[in-house]
Amino acid sequence: MERTRDRRGPALVDRTIVVLVNERGNDGDNSAGEAASITLERIRAAADVLRGVVVRTPLLRFGEPLPGDPLGRTRAWLKPESLQPIGAFKLRGAYYNIATLPPERRAAGVVSHSSGNHAQGVARSARLLGVRAVIVMPSDAPALKVDRVLADGAEIVWVGPSSEERVQRAAELARTEGLTPVAPYDDAATITGQGTVGLEIAEQVADLDAGAGASGPPGTLTVLVPIGGGGLASGVAIAVKSLRPDARVIGVEPELAADARDSLARGEIVTWPADMTGRTIADGQRVAHIGRIPFAILRRQLDGIVAVGEDEIARAMVRASREARLVLEPSGATALAALLFHAGELPPAGRIVSILSGGNVDPALYAGLLERGAAAGG
Repeated sequence: MERTRDRRGPALVDRTIVVLVNERGNDGDNSAGEAASITLERIRAAADVLRGVVVRTPLLRFGEPLPGDPLGRTRAWLKPESLQPIGAFKLRGAYYNIATLPPERRAAGVVSHSSGNHAQGVARSARLLGVRAVIVMPSDAPALKVDRVLADGAEIVWVGPSSEERVQRAAELARTEGLTPVAPYDDAATITGQGTVGLEIAEQVADLDAGAGASGPPGTLTVLVPIGGGGLASGVAIAVKSLRPDARVIGVEPELAADARDSLARGEIVTWPADMTGRTIADGQRVAHIGRIPFAILRRQLDGIVAVGEDEIARAMVRASREARLVLEPSGATALAALLFHAGELPPAGRIVSILSGGNVDPALYAGLLERGAAAGG
């Protein structure tokens, strides 16, 4: 194990692995109870906590205007969380989680595990709140994300590429150093913060429908949301369906890391090994399995999962760049890939919103993926 404030930090003595702790550090599994604690009222309260810290990202028109709409509104809209201060939605859950800890626990510091975007969210939130942060990151984490975590003053503990190893090491540090876990997705507070994305979507679509001229395409609202550990999808589903019960929320995964699809199909959490999930270019979705709390929520709230191919992800990155002037990382492009290339798996009518979860990608890698996407058909 290596802990650093740069990449040359001294090695520390390995310690015994302990069982993962759940939200706020309590032992045991109370997934159903924690899931039930995530309500529209709490998501609205989280929005108040986050006001001024995160960006209320816009809905951007995508595609051709609807026939007869005097304002040029489209059927499809993009929700670019890539425009957040850290370049990804993860700031929402991380900040709300840390900000609502009791003062004595904030003072003791926090620990988390992440391949990149949640790490940045925790590091930035801890910096803003004056809290010590220790982040467990995999050895293959993107250099751009590592550099930004270090720039915000967080300490990094290095482990191998397995997401399970990250989970276990973070739990160990929580036990031995008295740090409070800030889990990236299996935590009710984190999910509540992420749910503000869905709250904004429901409010913004209501504003669209209330505008002058046509009230929008017939049919129900559909929201496409990427799934890694399931925290974003869970929070979005609760918020959207609380405000629009007829809406459909559909998850999107890479075909090479479709553990959530398999879990919901089998009715139990299915684990994919790191050598399988590591094949996808969508590094933010290389998760071995969805969390306990997200599983309890998504098996009731999600209306389906679309799995997208690697070339489709790269092609979506090209389309986002050309048609929406947006830089997306591969994970941030999966919901757009579902919109572009899997129309047959989506409702044929009604407004549709694709959540673009992040845009943190190494410039050289980005250029290569754009070339791949263009060669595959753009």
